[in-house]
Amino acid sequence: QVQLVESGGGLVQAGGSLRLSCAASERTSSLLAMGWLRQAPGKEREFVAAINWSGSRTYYADSVKGRFTISRGHAKNTVTLQMNSLKPEDTAVYYCAASSAAGLVTTTLLYDYWGQGTQVTVSS
Repeated sequence: QVQLVESGGGLVQAGGSLRLSCAASERTSSLLAMGWLRQAPGKEREFVAAINWSGSRTYYADSVKGRFTISRGHAKNTVTLQMNSLKPEDTAVYYCAASSAAGLVTTTLLYDYWGQGTQVTVSS
């Protein structure tokens, strides 16, 4: 069973930056595709960014493209989301997730393991 632990959320003003980190508990997690998803109050959980197992490929939702960057640590069991030029509409609980599927996973239902979530609040 893979356990995911997120850190790095908080409160920031619009235009600011935050960096989210996620650590997976198992060494086999280095073989998993990973991603970040978010859920705002009253809305469904949505895809934000994905990275494949090697870290060589990434994919972003249109709403964050050019502002957010997902990356994978050298040991492959950590993933980071660098968020720049934050907007109030980025306010949400952000979840780290891992999938045993190959390639990039952009669909919420295909993620097998989830972190507990970390709150990101962007004030205007």
